[in-house]
Amino acid sequence: MRYAADELRTLAHALLTEAGIEADKARTTARYLVAADMTGHSTHGLALLPWYLEHIRAGIVAREGGVEVVRDKGAAIAWNGRRLPGAWLTAEAVRAAVARAETTGTATVSVANSHHNGALATYLHLATDRGFLVSIASSSPSGQQVAPFGGLRGVFTPDPVAWGIPTPGEPILIDISASITTANMAARLVREGRNFERDWLMNADGTLTNDPKVIGNGGSLLPTGGLDHGQKGYGMALSVEALTQGLAGYGRADAPKGTNCAITVSVYDPEAFGGMAAFTRQTGWLREACLASPPRDPAAPVRLPGQAALARMRAAETEGVTLYDGIFAALRAEALPRAIALPTPV
Repeated sequence: MRYAADELRTLAHALLTEAGIEADKARTTARYLVAADMTGHSTHGLALLPWYLEHIRAGIVAREGGVEVVRDKGAAIAWNGRRLPGAWLTAEAVRAAVARAETTGTATVSVANSHHNGALATYLHLATDRGFLVSIASSSPSGQQVAPFGGLRGVFTPDPVAWGIPTPGEPILIDISASITTANMAARLVREGRNFERDWLMNADGTLTNDPKVIGNGGSLLPTGGLDHGQKGYGMALSVEALTQGLAGYGRADAPKGTNCAITVSVYDPEAFGGMAAFTRQTGWLREACLASPPRDPAAPVRLPGQAALARMRAAETEGVTLYDGIFAALRAEALPRAIALPTPV
């Protein structure tokens, strides 16, 4: 079944405000959770809402207030997020970086002590719509599901990075992580009694496995590249940890309790460098060259990162959002006892 995007946003907003989150933060969180489902990131959309509500009620998430500005050097800004909702903090960090980059040409905002922030790609439009190049990196110093290359014990989280690259047409939207798969996907498969299609995990003694249950028994997610080229994912994780927790000044060395994220946003105004026309000339050439590359499989032409997600987003806005099995039932279980209206299928 499909549901109108606006009705899903209204439902999520109502549940969040009922739990005590300030209206603007609830509205932003609802928007980006639904956006994740609209683009196909179903493990990072409304599936997270019951977990967020549990953390709000337990006091793990701050319900109101603003950030603490730790340092402001003009083009470099550091915030203490005070464990506010991660979607609101990430969106505000992108907006703040864009505003500064309009004057300084480039700006970076680091955010310490945030709650979970969902799918990074959903925030990129805040900069690309203005013609700015943007990157968002995120890590969770409270999680340790990914082992360093050659090791057995988890140290990192999947440590995603997203890039939004303006072109003369649609932007290129990249969202990748330092691990082959994610902890959220592993948790979903455990709930469903299923395994991964391939051996993307290690158990505690280093044996490769496709069983997601090993994450709860001393196992770990493999870094991107696996046992063959896992040094690539390992290097990416180290760089993301430094960009996020290092620049924010708060992370694993502080052993934070409860779900905790560190976020770093960097924005670049092409006009301040070689000029916007020159920038899009290069990115436009790259875009067309990739799309024109002869496909290995004629039935699967080359695509650009974000191309399918943008198409899904447009279709979901007009035709309705398809939710992954079980998500609506979990939302119903939250809404009915609180007399919050549920959307009807499109």
